[in-house]
Amino acid sequence: MSRGLIGDLGDAGQRAADGLAQMANRLAGTTLRLGVTGLRRSGKTVFITSVLNNLLLAGRLPLLEAVSGGRLRAARLEPQPDPAVPRFDYEGHLAQLMAPHPGWPQATRAVSEIRIALRFTPRAWLRRQLTSTATLTLDIVDYPGEWLLDLPMLGQDYAAWSRTMLDLAAGPGRAPLSRAFLEDVDTLDPAGPADESTARRLADRYTAYLRDCRASRVGLSLLQPGRFLEPGELEGAPVLTFAPLPPRAAAGPGSLQALMAQRFEAYKDKVVRRFYREHFARLDRQVVLVDVLSALNAGAPGLADLERALAATLESFRHGSGGWLGWLGGASIDRVLFAATKADHVAAAQHAHLAALLESFLAGPIGAIRFSGAELRTLALASVKATDTVLADWQGQPLPSVQGIPLGRDRPVVVFPGEVPASHHEIGADAAGRFNFTDFRPPPGLGRDGRGLPNIRLDKALEFLVGDRLA
Repeated sequence: MSRGLIGDLGDAGQRAADGLAQMANRLAGTTLRLGVTGLRRSGKTVFITSVLNNLLLAGRLPLLEAVSGGRLRAARLEPQPDPAVPRFDYEGHLAQLMAPHPGWPQATRAVSEIRIALRFTPRAWLRRQLTSTATLTLDIVDYPGEWLLDLPMLGQDYAAWSRTMLDLAAGPGRAPLSRAFLEDVDTLDPAGPADESTARRLADRYTAYLRDCRASRVGLSLLQPGRFLEPGELEGAPVLTFAPLPPRAAAGPGSLQALMAQRFEAYKDKVVRRFYREHFARLDRQVVLVDVLSALNAGAPGLADLERALAATLESFRHGSGGWLGWLGGASIDRVLFAATKADHVAAAQHAHLAALLESFLAGPIGAIRFSGAELRTLALASVKATDTVLADWQGQPLPSVQGIPLGRDRPVVVFPGEVPASHHEIGADAAGRFNFTDFRPPPGLGRDGRGLPNIRLDKALEFLVGDRLA
């Protein structure tokens, strides 16, 4: 399916040009485009900020060989790769994390990007004969997680999309939230004449339902269209004025259904395709950040919804190792890292289970990417470490726990977060309320030692994603 969707994004000539440009960059080894993908609250902005900070300072990255081996000579931020795209606010996000009363960066509301140049001494003998130093340019893009959810829409027409969305809205966990919208839909005749006020009312009620889903403790992830939640520069545009309707065979030109279908196609063409074309069509490497713990708090329905959202989204990317003729089909992603974020919210002994759980409930998309030939790894990480693992005494026995400052509090406490199951099959359908993993604030004093933001396994992530290009 992924190749079919990509084929819908432009003509064969443009795809081949993208693939040829990527092949040239890989042969030259000078530029790498990293896609940091993930849904809302997965930690994209914090990940990017910590990556930049630790690379600039050659900081807490002992397992990134170029750093531990002393070969990373210097790093610096470069001018924007695309002057029409806002710059990722690295300095602002870092200042927020390092403030006297630190806080996490606000949710991303628009696309931004940043470029960092890494100057290093080559390790490979042949490369050292050609040059004593080399430079890798790394481009990274940040964007609202909600926008990623729109990519699967490219493979659907309005009728198919409507059926999927209406079935979801009437399903478990969503029915109480969608009642007002579905009642309004039931009073309408999709084959009736188009009316702008009706279209706007339906779109407003559908958007309110999506917002309620996002705020729900059920942990609902598959929320389309994403721009209804984070419209960015499209606030108030007619292209955001549509909603799913039950298909009616009798609906012809001039009907409400025809108007909705027309705006659905315009949204795909003017918003989703453009977003993919400009920011994701030429990725070399991809990291998929997943907030597994928040989904666990929501129980089996939360994990199932997250799996549906990620599986559908990842089908929109072209993965594969590529070959000498692979460029004819367009650019492809040859390495993918799946990372369970916020690993510091559980004791260190639970990190292996956290990574195993990620592999378990995302077995479908992970297997498909491996089959494509792309290299793939999974791990548990914390982009910024907010807690310490400690041993608490419980009935005379040491209990692995975490110590940190929970959100809404101002002093450190010791918390036993519970055990993470190694497989989603261990959770069960009646697990609501079984898990209650705590969110923590950034601790005071982050990064003041000049060694880079403290983290867990950020070095392993970077060694997999860029280490071979620093060889």
